[in-house]
Amino acid sequence: MKIKLGMQPMKLGQAAAYCGGELYDFTGSAGVEFSYICTDSREADKDTMFVAIRGERVDGHDYIGQAIAAGCRCILCEYVPQDICAQSVGAAVVEDSVAAFCQLAKSYRIEKFGQNDPMKTVAITGSVGKTTTKEMVAAVLRRELNLYAAAGNFNSEIGMPMSLMQAGAHHRAAVLEMGMSARGEISRMSRTACPFVAMITNVGSSHLEHLGTRENIAAAKLEVADGLRHGGFLLLNADEPLLAGKRAEGRRTVYIGIDNPEADVRAENIRYTQDGYTVFDLHTKHEVRTDVRVPAIGKHMVMAAMFAAVTGKIFHLPDAEIRAGILDYQGMPMRQQIEQVGGVTLLCDCYNASPESMRAALQTLGELRAQGRRIALLGDMLELGKTTEQLHGQVGALAAETVDVLITVGSLGEYIAKGARERGGCTVYSYTGEKAKEQAAAQLCEMLKEKDALLLKASRGVRLEEIYDIVKRRLNA
Repeated sequence: MKIKLGMQPMKLGQAAAYCGGELYDFTGSAGVEFSYICTDSREADKDTMFVAIRGERVDGHDYIGQAIAAGCRCILCEYVPQDICAQSVGAAVVEDSVAAFCQLAKSYRIEKFGQNDPMKTVAITGSVGKTTTKEMVAAVLRRELNLYAAAGNFNSEIGMPMSLMQAGAHHRAAVLEMGMSARGEISRMSRTACPFVAMITNVGSSHLEHLGTRENIAAAKLEVADGLRHGGFLLLNADEPLLAGKRAEGRRTVYIGIDNPEADVRAENIRYTQDGYTVFDLHTKHEVRTDVRVPAIGKHMVMAAMFAAVTGKIFHLPDAEIRAGILDYQGMPMRQQIEQVGGVTLLCDCYNASPESMRAALQTLGELRAQGRRIALLGDMLELGKTTEQLHGQVGALAAETVDVLITVGSLGEYIAKGARERGGCTVYSYTGEKAKEQAAAQLCEMLKEKDALLLKASRGVRLEEIYDIVKRRLNA
């Protein structure tokens, strides 16, 4: 991962001061300037600062020598390896590279603007739908604002600060995504970004393996308000009971929902068009905006559109621009990607999976105007802890109510198949072992017919897009 600093280049001495590090100095190293930052030693050069991250499987400190060999002259690290101490390299030595990098990102803008930074940030978190909501919000805000939004999925404690440092002095808003795997991570990111708007799209079951309960997951997501500016806005999903009554002192809270009649902003009269749009009426306490159109299918897309509409209103965009921005939305690859191939409707949603996103994807499959069979290829959902078998079984039961044919792959996919068989109502095929994906692909290539609709969804580690590519080539042929 490598980024270019969005404002002025930085000197190593400045970087050490910004992040509270000790300067490891060879003659003149404090004045060494860099314009890029990377976390991969293969991307290092004389204009780049290499950040050594100590991970679960790889320790970036082991690659400092490679970065220096590539010409790198400054490092952010927790220690300087003994074998490079004599080399002409400078370093900001800190206790925790990740925490220090967050502080560096925050100080980088403070040094330029002080507390009067003209760029207002929007922080988005949630168990599912973060990237979809980020893209929807960005589509709305860029209608009238000079906006920064990372092109990829930069939502970690390293990726999010990198996004912040890429933003230029000319940007007036930035949309930032915040993910997590443990308590405290979102809090540090929020305090780094100091958002003007913070939002929680939902609270799901992802990370149960690490956090134990959905209550703990909700508490971790609510950390997004920890750095929220005074006078800022906290947007919450009103349909999630675990977020009910949550407020941020000195900030304005807006509840957004579909099923909760007490929501401050809610959607009614949701319907789907033959050309692939979702249309709804947006109700607030003061007005009704009818016939808001979203260029995608599904209730979860309505939630993303409402978060975007409220954000646009906070930034004082006209209603016409908010509507046009929502229509500008374009989905990301492998996320609810719908296309027609050889007369078959393919719904590729292979980027990741949780019980909540599985439910949304199956609902979308059910809402497609397919004249043939509805077929779902589902695989393992990861990081669900002790509830793994139960939650996979529930997805299977839900699939049985939605699809005509269910195909599962993977050892955890077996639980999905079991849940579907117990519920009954659909034909079930299940494949496990080394050739599971190969067998599932062959099954699909043999059975798919014109006018069928096919959903493919599993956690990222399953790599269901490999089956998608095989099926797509076969249909094109």
